[in-house]
Amino acid sequence: MEAKKKTISKEDIVSIYMEEVLEKGQKPKSVYHFAKENDFTEAEFYAFFGTLEGLEKEIFRLFFANTVDLLHKNADYLEYDMKNKMLSFYFTFFEILTANRSYVLQSLKFDRNPLKNLVQLTTLRNSFKEYVSEILTDDYRLEQEKLQKFQEKGIQESAWLQLMLTIKFWVDDDSAAFEKTDIFIEKSVNASFELMNVAPLNHLIDLGKFLFKEKIYSKQ
Repeated sequence: MEAKKKTISKEDIVSIYMEEVLEKGQKPKSVYHFAKENDFTEAEFYAFFGTLEGLEKEIFRLFFANTVDLLHKNADYLEYDMKNKMLSFYFTFFEILTANRSYVLQSLKFDRNPLKNLVQLTTLRNSFKEYVSEILTDDYRLEQEKLQKFQEKGIQESAWLQLMLTIKFWVDDDSAAFEKTDIFIEKSVNASFELMNVAPLNHLIDLGKFLFKEKIYSKQ
């Protein structure tokens, strides 16, 4: 009797794809070729992913998800302030990237146009921005509710830009154990939180409101 074929999982497809990219140095030509060469059906692929590009995006989202899962397994993490949560995220995330460095480097240089290579980071971007919003504390929020939404979006975008710059630094880092990246992370995160200190900005807003009232009501 013929042995029953093992059901392929989402994780299996991700693993097979990463291995193929590394071994062949190029992406599969199509879902059809990818499935046929690895002994599963297109239907099995489409049960988890709509396109090969969707699969690529999911790989980077999984790097993020694994990072957050590891962080939440540490009981101390939940007690950290926002800055230390962000530092913990960075160090854990780049440990995972380093464990998959060959794939990451390969996937980020397929196209001569860097912007096209960055498309696969869009799902990571959305997940990371949500994470930043979740760990944002009142210490870094403006007191004025009407400005909080704009402020939060600004913090999310600047945090994403910082993560992208750190990925670029890590890609180019040739130091042993990527120790220069560790230093870069610590210095850049510390600097960004200094810039996020909203106390002076709140004072400026209060001054502006005072001057506005003085100008308007003093004329009445």
